Amino acid sequence: MHLQSTKRLANGVEMPWFGLGVYKMTDRDETIAAITQALQVGYRAVDTAALYYNEAEVGEAIRHSGVPREEIFVTTKVWNSDQGYDNTLRAFETSLKKLDMDYIDLYLTHWPVADKFVDTYRAIERLYDEKLIRVPGVSNHHQHHLEQLLGKANIAPVVNQIEVHPYLSQQSLRAFCEEHNIAVTAWSPLGRGGVLTDETILALATKYGKTPAQIVLRWHLQHNILVIPKSVTPHRIKENAQIFDFELTNQDMQTLDALNQNKRFGKNPDNFKFDF
Repeated sequence: MHLQSTKRLANGVEMPWFGLGVYKMTDRDETIAAITQALQVGYRAVDTAALYYNEAEVGEAIRHSGVPREEIFVTTKVWNSDQGYDNTLRAFETSLKKLDMDYIDLYLTHWPVADKFVDTYRAIERLYDEKLIRVPGVSNHHQHHLEQLLGKANIAPVVNQIEVHPYLSQQSLRAFCEEHNIAVTAWSPLGRGGVLTDETILALATKYGKTPAQIVLRWHLQHNILVIPKSVTPHRIKENAQIFDFELTNQDMQTLDALNQNKRFGKNPDNFKFDF
């Protein structure tokens, strides 16, 4: 594997294992610089959302990168206040215009808004049928949300983007996704930095001559989890991607698995307040 290695998704589309998350990148110049740096290093995936208010900057950075659009995998998401069938179609048009693109690679329901997420995904299916997106997916969906969708969908969600890191391994949800051929992407794969001072992870970093972040990101890959770490710091953007030149032993993987505390640094989809 290398930085531009891809995972073949259920519908045959190739998605990079490694990408740049741009959550909370609100400064225009900083956002464009971070994406530009990532693409220069060799990243070929960028993950944004309507909520992040930086879709225009993502599109601008990609256009001026010198990398052909078709080589870059772009993800964005419909926000909670825009959910429902018709609203989602309108929200998608807005995102497409801000990105200034002809299509989006992966479009996700950002959170499963009760009474709306099924209709939201129905709209995403339509966008897929119309070839405006290459991959239909969801984010922050528990098993019971996925089961509702699977009971009604013409095409199962191809990706589920969820919070995963060593303190929140989500093993049962990941197993369900694997059983239904739904690829898992980890947002906040480093636990918003909260796992990086863990003594076990620090010890493994010393053992392998790697940073704690590199140890954790490698753990994800070896668990068949796609990752989108966020950073605006040039050396960290480069450093985070340097995880393809070593492999954690089975014993060290089990040691990291044992760190699970079911601890979230983000919100639980079952009690999320959809009011911001």
